[in-house]
Amino acid sequence: MSGHDPTTAEAPHQPRRSLGRAGASFAGEIEFQNVGFRKGRNDILQDISLTFAAGRITCLLGPSGCGKTTVLRLAAGVAMPTAGRILLEGRVVAGEDRFVPPEQRNVGLMFQDYALFPHLTVLQNVVYGLYALTGEEARKAALTALERVGLADLADRYPNRLSGGEQQRVALARAIVPRPQVILMDEPFSGLDQRLRDRVRSDTLAVVRETRSTAVLVTHDPMEAVEFADHIYLMRQGRIVQQGSPRELYTAPVDAAAALFFTSYNVFAGRVAKGGVGTPLGRVDASRFSDGTAVEVLVNPAAISLAAGAEGIEAFVRDSRFLGQQQRLTLVFPGREEPVTAILDRSALVSPGGTHRFVMDRSSIHIFKKP
Repeated sequence: MSGHDPTTAEAPHQPRRSLGRAGASFAGEIEFQNVGFRKGRNDILQDISLTFAAGRITCLLGPSGCGKTTVLRLAAGVAMPTAGRILLEGRVVAGEDRFVPPEQRNVGLMFQDYALFPHLTVLQNVVYGLYALTGEEARKAALTALERVGLADLADRYPNRLSGGEQQRVALARAIVPRPQVILMDEPFSGLDQRLRDRVRSDTLAVVRETRSTAVLVTHDPMEAVEFADHIYLMRQGRIVQQGSPRELYTAPVDAAAALFFTSYNVFAGRVAKGGVGTPLGRVDASRFSDGTAVEVLVNPAAISLAAGAEGIEAFVRDSRFLGQQQRLTLVFPGREEPVTAILDRSALVSPGGTHRFVMDRSSIHIFKKP
């Protein structure tokens, strides 16, 4: 039988199946204490200390190759740290000459490729791993989990007859059915198209919150982390560079690279003079830096708007693109070669080819010392 493309979206006219409720778990806390992981001569992780707090959804965020999946593998017990120790509910599970295998950690796993067994039905895939239950008990528990993710009526199908979103929900049901203390998710939505990804992600978030398990999501998508997480650890080159709530990381980035990871900015280089630094849109305060310091000023395109009357700085509108609720302008300011991007509300449509005056919201800029 020919199967569906696993990235195929479910038909938009198809009614959403009713969802049940997931059984609650006893959330567990995982703590990394100065954990390192070395492979050959390469330090994959360096001095990682973090806590996946009980009952909270935490995201490990960062570019590919930064070490976030390795953190997940260490937490699951499928890899051993080469330095430091890992604790689950205050008990050492790795380090100090001690290692607790994955099957004894009460941890659920969701992989990027779902890792479903193609020769097993949906129900059999979910039942797999329920070692402690009898056949009938395991079947009932699996059906309950499938009901919660809206797939009870597909229990007898094989994975190749499911869409990408349905396969992801089977993987979620399999992860929650043992009622783990911790659910670890390794980029589980990356294989879905954007429209389906948003819906499946929302459903998954609802299920995870109902289970009350500790949840850890690995992602390279900052907006996914902002939507999903209670707490974010931002990683770079095997280290944690910043942690906090989504709002904290978005509004108060630790450096320019952290800011640019979350959204696009106009970046203006300059040197501090008399407590300020010049930008195409005017001089801004930089008094926390000493004079002569080379800095970068980051201005969010959404912080630039049309000026009222004679206020602001005049710029030539080189290009204008309609974005639905917004429009994106490419501006050229006098004496500046590099264009500036502005995002305006569509209520004030601006056509290309003319000049207008613009101002910026100075509360929406960041200034960092140039590396």
